[in-house]
Amino acid sequence: MTSQIAEAIDAAHAAGRGAFVGYLPLGYPDLRTGIEAAVALAQNGADIIELGPPYSDPVMDGPVIQEAANAALEAGFKIRDLFPAVREITERGGVPVVIMVYWNLVVQYGVARFADDLAAAGGAGLITPDIAPDAAAEWIAESTRTGLDRVFLAAPTSTDERLEMIVRDSTGFVYTVSTMGITGERAELDAAARTLVTRLRAHGAERCCVGIGISTPQQIAETVTYADGAIVGTALVRALRDGGVAGLSETARALAAGTTHGARSANV
Repeated sequence: MTSQIAEAIDAAHAAGRGAFVGYLPLGYPDLRTGIEAAVALAQNGADIIELGPPYSDPVMDGPVIQEAANAALEAGFKIRDLFPAVREITERGGVPVVIMVYWNLVVQYGVARFADDLAAAGGAGLITPDIAPDAAAEWIAESTRTGLDRVFLAAPTSTDERLEMIVRDSTGFVYTVSTMGITGERAELDAAARTLVTRLRAHGAERCCVGIGISTPQQIAETVTYADGAIVGTALVRALRDGGVAGLSETARALAAGTTHGARSANV
């Protein structure tokens, strides 16, 4: 089956730039505004939308995203709200929507049921930060059955053996963790990200997008000189918090401009 995510990344490359992946916690500050924010993100330069259903005990989210997730839960978000929202955002935004979800939520919902409902809503796949391929046999089977992409995380500390497994079992792209730690903004990205992308390519990775700590157009421009795309979360959530959908749109346009400054060459 065709990968929506791979197609979006390849289309960005064909246009001479890297891909801009924008993250938002779904349901923040409330479900309706959260949907409008995601659509605005797609309309202002994001090639792929990464949505995070709010979770009470996130393992890799920094304080800005944790605060937003808590607010979404307090506003009444339920996991059943995810699928209608994905459908609306996909239809109105016109870009792939991938879900960044902690695995327990999928297990509680039912892995096969989650895959079926996400595929029916037009979703592109899952990013699963707290489950590795060697523990994901059921998800690998269900994503293969439904044509959903599965994005696993690779970290600078990953062994070559683990990177080989991650590359083999990931589709769409490999989520390349720029530095160890939680999400958030950093003045300078860890040089380990560049090394990790090189290692992943040596294991056959076709598409690598770098996340954790990217918050400025300049950091995006640097990242897409060696990676296929850049993932931004905290800066977008802060913009939504402080300036509403209009503020988010302005920030998204500025970030998207960074993808053209150092777009990855075809021979990387």
